[in-house]
Amino acid sequence: MREKLELIAEAGVDRVHILRFDARLAALDAARFIDDVLLGGLGARWLLVGRDFRFGARRSGDFALLEAAAARSGFGLEAMPEVMNAGERVSSSGVRAALAAGDLGRAARLLGREYTMSGRVAHGEKLGRKLGFPTANIRLAHGAPLAGIFAVEVEGMGPAVASVGRRPTVNPLGRPLLEVHLFDCDAELYGRRVKVRFLEKLRDEEKYDGLQALKEAIAADARQARAYFANHG
Repeated sequence: MREKLELIAEAGVDRVHILRFDARLAALDAARFIDDVLLGGLGARWLLVGRDFRFGARRSGDFALLEAAAARSGFGLEAMPEVMNAGERVSSSGVRAALAAGDLGRAARLLGREYTMSGRVAHGEKLGRKLGFPTANIRLAHGAPLAGIFAVEVEGMGPAVASVGRRPTVNPLGRPLLEVHLFDCDAELYGRRVKVRFLEKLRDEEKYDGLQALKEAIAADARQARAYFANHG
């Protein structure tokens, strides 16, 4: 949410209203949403939405319902034209599909920027340090749309190799974790908020037979990531 708000502010939007999606909001039917939220709550005079916009309980509201309400209540309504990139419609589902497939180039084209994840560095089990590759651990409260090993860049700190996954070899996790090994930064990062830009997927996450095999795989990942930056400097 914080990153979304930062990006919205960078785009020049002055004010954002956020509705908490709880049981009460989920049960609000489309007509009530128009009357209670758009008109009564926000005093909307003009709306811009996509033609495939759906709202209200069970996604019952659509553009046609908004058109009828606009004619009845006197607010302006405009359909946002589709945004195309290289013949592909730009959409959140397209971005998610690209990330899930590890196609970071396609995701960046659709987003207009490299995909990023941000969060606060937390204390971990120090396993990376024991293996010779200390990592900054960022817990992901809402899961992750991608998984694997990546060449990344940490904003203001430089190139790195990162893992997004559940650590299947040692102490498997119930929720994905972002682990980042910085190449040229040894600053104390605990408690610091960092932003990670994903540039290239190196491989999928794997389970190894013991710590030595895991250590060798991490070393190979670091070499591959360094080679990526050497070729894209």
